[in-house]
Amino acid sequence: MILEQYYIECLSHASYLIGDEATGRAIVVDPRRDVTEYLADARRYGLRIEGVINTHFHADFVSGHLELVEATGGWIGFGEAAQTEYPIRRLAHGEHLSLGEVDLEVLATPGHTWESISLLVRETPGAVPTAVLTGDSLFIGDVGRPDLANLGGGSNTDLARAMYRTVHRVLLPLPDSVTVLPAHGAGSSCGKNLSAELTSTIGEQRRTNPSVQPMSEADFVALITDGQPAAPAYFSVDAALNKAARPVLDQQRRVPAVTAARLRAALTAGVRVLDARSVADFTAGHLRGSVNVGFDGRFAETGGMVADIGEDIVLITYPGQEQDAAMRLARIGSDAVIGYFNTDADGAFPGGLADIVRTAPRTTVTELGGLLADGAITLIDIRNPGERGAGVIPGSVPIPLPQLRSRVGDLPGGKPIVVHCAGGWRSSVAASLLRAHGIEQVSDLVGGYNAWAEQSMPV
Repeated sequence: MILEQYYIECLSHASYLIGDEATGRAIVVDPRRDVTEYLADARRYGLRIEGVINTHFHADFVSGHLELVEATGGWIGFGEAAQTEYPIRRLAHGEHLSLGEVDLEVLATPGHTWESISLLVRETPGAVPTAVLTGDSLFIGDVGRPDLANLGGGSNTDLARAMYRTVHRVLLPLPDSVTVLPAHGAGSSCGKNLSAELTSTIGEQRRTNPSVQPMSEADFVALITDGQPAAPAYFSVDAALNKAARPVLDQQRRVPAVTAARLRAALTAGVRVLDARSVADFTAGHLRGSVNVGFDGRFAETGGMVADIGEDIVLITYPGQEQDAAMRLARIGSDAVIGYFNTDADGAFPGGLADIVRTAPRTTVTELGGLLADGAITLIDIRNPGERGAGVIPGSVPIPLPQLRSRVGDLPGGKPIVVHCAGGWRSSVAASLLRAHGIEQVSDLVGGYNAWAEQSMPV
């Protein structure tokens, strides 16, 4: 058996290639849109990809099933409840898919969505299972949230109850030795307590995962419906794209460079300009109207929070990062990157743009303490609800970053605004986004809530 995991940090996304060495038959599970790595590995192993399975309609990225079908001519598999615009193979609970000796058993595991399935992998038919690909049902450290893509007529509570049955009747009864291979890891908005570990076992999860400990169904429902991260607006768009017969991604696409004059014109016309440089370089000098989404963080997901899917985008990057940045956005369906502009290697702009270069104001913890005592500012906390549960800065107004763009009109007027996150990366996104929307008196907190708490300020 060949079983490869592919993990991308930017989206905390894991996908899998499963193959049978003897027959050369293989499938790919939960692929991303840039599929060349799966194809290259299949050639390296002497495998023929004959099918692609999505464990559910992913909401946080656009799956690469159509790209793989175009490249391989294979079939697409989903759980029985799935409805799509393209032909699919409906996979029923208990059904076995044979790759030769390697055997895959379909497990219906609703809860994150109604059509969710998991795949139990055996090296030979009837053997003790080697692994279970759990999609977004059982994570390492958590379970999938029930509110991202409610595809049926029931409520989120109905999905949470389904997840309870999935966990306790389908997954936890598996042997302790079975390796757990989920579709997401730490940082994903598909759950709230995901581990940074990429693999685990059923036995380890039974012992350590807080969400699967013995508890009543009612307590479980309360646990997984409370404190989930705010979902970016593009999640519903991506879930819809994953059901649609959409255009496939050109695997050889190259985004063109733009001139300084065209970049200036794009800013004047209101085109979304994403500056992928570090917070430090953006603070030292950026173009008026650009939004800082650093390439060193959750670039794709955050880019989807500040720009609509389908909206024209120009990227500002360090040399050599532009094509990767565009591909990361394409993974969430944001294909309309119309060009890029490189700063020099040190992050500086050429002199021809000097008149629209601005510095970004930042506020220190000491300064913030004085401003709050004087009632001189409005403090916006852009962290997720679960993060605020660990402590808040008194007087802060909670608006999670994924909701900020849609709630700009709700911001109190009359005072300068300071925004803060946990460590200072997301707050640079938020502050620059507000300035791009015409709110000039905005700064962000250096070091975020963590710096505030470390200095023993009141919480």
